[in-house]
Amino acid sequence: MPADILPTNSDIDTFKVGFLLLEKFTLMPLSSATEPLRMANHLTGKRLYDWQLIGESAGPVSSSGGIRLLPDTTIDDSLDFDLIIVVAGINVKENTHPKTVKWLTSIARKTPLMGGICTAPLVLAKAGLLDGYSCSAHWECLAALQEEHPLVYCNNHLFTFDRGRLTSTGGDVPLHMMIHLVASQHGRAIGNAISDMFVCDRVRESQEPQRLRMERQIFANQPKLADAVQLMEANIEEPIELSDVASYSNISRRQLERLFLSYLGVTPSRFYLKLRLERARQLLRQTSCSIVEISTMCGFVSAPHFSRSYRKHMGRSPRAERDFRDPPGSSLVLTEESTGLMPNRSEEALILARQETSFGSLPD
Repeated sequence: MPADILPTNSDIDTFKVGFLLLEKFTLMPLSSATEPLRMANHLTGKRLYDWQLIGESAGPVSSSGGIRLLPDTTIDDSLDFDLIIVVAGINVKENTHPKTVKWLTSIARKTPLMGGICTAPLVLAKAGLLDGYSCSAHWECLAALQEEHPLVYCNNHLFTFDRGRLTSTGGDVPLHMMIHLVASQHGRAIGNAISDMFVCDRVRESQEPQRLRMERQIFANQPKLADAVQLMEANIEEPIELSDVASYSNISRRQLERLFLSYLGVTPSRFYLKLRLERARQLLRQTSCSIVEISTMCGFVSAPHFSRSYRKHMGRSPRAERDFRDPPGSSLVLTEESTGLMPNRSEEALILARQETSFGSLPD
């Protein structure tokens, strides 16, 4: 990370950080972001960092898991921080008030650094704070960011520092981001010491991909299958012929079919459809795009065709998906069509977890 991105503690006595908690925020990213600051103070015996929790209003804020935290202050108070990090979670749009977006736009004028973790970059983007900036966000909301905020340069990195903007994905990634922050201000030695105290075998770099892609996890010994999957993932809006996928992978159409059936238990066409429907689900949940627009974005010839496919494979209509909200502790019941894509119980558990909008910590 370039040394000039962040102010050093030689300029200030104590670096003050405010964490703005939105309703249904994810608790794990918040803990991952605050603990490195606490440990930096502990290891040095100095008050290098001070932090407070900020609420949109008075009263406790509920996390996605139901744990409630009482903020130290609210956006109605006179606040002065060196860094403000927004912490969001599930149903981020419904849980963000227009007043908060307006406040973020205003407070950013006097705050040197602004950040967002998990799904919070959506809120920063809505406040106009990420236009022209590179941005990392939880993979679940990347599609919404790209569609609704074309001036934001979205990436698939774990976290991003860009000219006074800090953005991070979910899970424990903020731990690594904040260790980099501390190291940039106080040296690599203290960053390494913090890592050791948290039994973190290595500090991950910002540009590492946030999802361990399928071809790296399952198909390390099947590069041609990995090539085919990667090509499909890159061509959602305009699906390409399977014969072209096979040609790109330097195999025959029959070999392509065998690879998918042998290692995924599903045909290439069914797998490709699954990718497109998963993208559609993200757009239905995270954007206000019309169903007609989403059907086009996901490569369907018409909205009725899209609706029929979605209902058949996802168990509900696109309109019902948009209106659906997960009750606490629930998981989506997959149809027989979709369970045909599950080779074993561990992968089934992972896919079921992904149906939760709170899913933000398990890698692909």
